[in-house]
Amino acid sequence: MDALGEMLPVIGRGFLVTLPLLGWSLVVATVLGTLLAACRVSPVPPLRALGTAYVNIFRNTPLVVIFLLVAVGLPELFPIRNFELRAIIALSVYTAAFVCEAVRSGINTVNPGQAEAARAVGMTFLQTLGAVVLPQALRAVIPPLASVYIALAKNTSVAAAFGVVEATFTLSGLIEDYPQYVYLAFAGIAAGYVLIVLVISALAAVAERSLAVAR
Repeated sequence: MDALGEMLPVIGRGFLVTLPLLGWSLVVATVLGTLLAACRVSPVPPLRALGTAYVNIFRNTPLVVIFLLVAVGLPELFPIRNFELRAIIALSVYTAAFVCEAVRSGINTVNPGQAEAARAVGMTFLQTLGAVVLPQALRAVIPPLASVYIALAKNTSVAAAFGVVEATFTLSGLIEDYPQYVYLAFAGIAAGYVLIVLVISALAAVAERSLAVAR
């Protein structure tokens, strides 16, 4: 119990870095992914090609490779010294491809007649998408988006390999300081990630139920 009491503050400090990493990456990936989904369903061929190319490239590139490109290549182009910011960029551009496909799948569930009716009364593509299609697609988008966010929560651990002192990074220090309690350290870190996943799942369930009632 004494060892656990000493470990918990260290684990807590690690998750205080993991949570902002997750939060900012989630927001940026959601915004970027939604814009990419709009490109993929756009009537403009170059925008569709751009969205398709982005998704194909980033969905088929390992996250570690993207981290390497951002950690090594980005500082050569922009003077970004903050490793946490680099991690957010890497996680965001990678996850945005999966968000895009989740949003696009939701858009495809909406009856095409809804968009046609909106265009018939003079609404532009962006107005139709924002006011008619996306609100109806939201309920169908929540389950796949929750899965993407859960994967993102676990992917934040990759940042540890690039010097970001988040939850997984603290594990190596705990193993060195408490070699006789390796399994306890693993259990503490795992419990933190499980808690994050449970919170995301619970929020997604609440949102889905709320939208079901609203409908």
